[in-house]
This record gives sequence, C-alpha cells and structure tokens, in this order.
Amino acid sequence: MKNIIYVALVMLVLASCEKPNKIAFVDNGELINDYQEKKDVEAAFQIKDDAFRKRADSISQAFQAEAQKGQAEAQRLARSNRKKAEELMTGLQQKQQQLQQQMQIEQQKLTQEFQAEIDSVIVHVKDFVKDYGKTNGYNYILGTSDAAATVMYGAEQSDLTQTILDALNADYKKE
Repeated sequence: MKNIIYVALVMLVLASCEKPNKIAFVDNGELINDYQEKKDVEAAFQIKDDAFRKRADSISQAFQAEAQKGQAEAQRLARSNRKKAEELMTGLQQKQQQLQQQMQIEQQKLTQEFQAEIDSVIVHVKDFVKDYGKTNGYNYILGTSDAAATVMYGAEQSDLTQTILDALNADYKKE
C-alpha cells in the first residue's frame, strides 16, 4: 500500500514538473505586408510594370499611326483594286492581333515573375517564423489575418507580430 502511495506521489510530482506549452501568434497580413523585402519586391516590379506600360503604349501609338496610313491607302486602293485593299486591311488586322498577343504574353510573364518572387518572400517569412519559434522555445506560433481569423483571441503579450517583423527586417538588412 505504501508503494502505491509513493508511486502516485512520484507521478504527481513528475506531472507537476511538466512545462506548459509556449504558444504565441502573429498577424500574417501585417507580417507580410510590412516586411521590407516584400516592399522592395513590389517597388522593383512596379518599375518593371511602368516600363512595360510605356513600351506597350509606344508600340500601340506606332501601330495606330501605321493603321491610319494603311486605312488611307486601302481607301485609295479600293477605288482601283479592291482585292489589294482587302489584303492590306487583313494584314493590318493580323499585325494588330500579333501585337496584342505579344503584349499579353509579356504581361503574363511579368505577373508570373512577380508572383514567384512574392511566393519566395512568403516561404522565407514562414521559415523565419519556424526558426524563431524553435530558437525561442515556442511549441506553437499560430498565424491569423482578417481574411482567416484562426486566432479569435490572443493576449497582447502573446502577439509576436512586431517582434518577428523587427527581427525579419533586421535580418533582411544584413543581406
């Protein structure tokens, strides 16, 4: 009987020595949107997008001028050679379609490149949070955002958003 009491006492002591889980959370949207690397990626792609739009506008204006000349030529030719006028207009339409397709392909390529860069930033942030949690003894670091509120309530001292954001930005400045 004494042995059972001792075993129960030892189990109670061991159970009371168990450390509680260390849990915190971050606001994913704030963490990503305020991360300097993401801001830099967006700024770089804004410059590329602006350059693309200027180039597309320039090509469009050049084609419009060419189309106006071609239409005037087609109208002149229509009086004497209707078939030649139709061929000229068909050629202009084909060129317009080709230019539109080329611009669309370039826009898609730019968008895909941007998305790949943003995905890389998100992976980097996730890895950083994971390493931060391991290094600082957290069992869990939960993520939340306005779009998907997985943390309905969290005490302010459990919100690591600013702490991790500061560490992320400091790490990014080192690179």
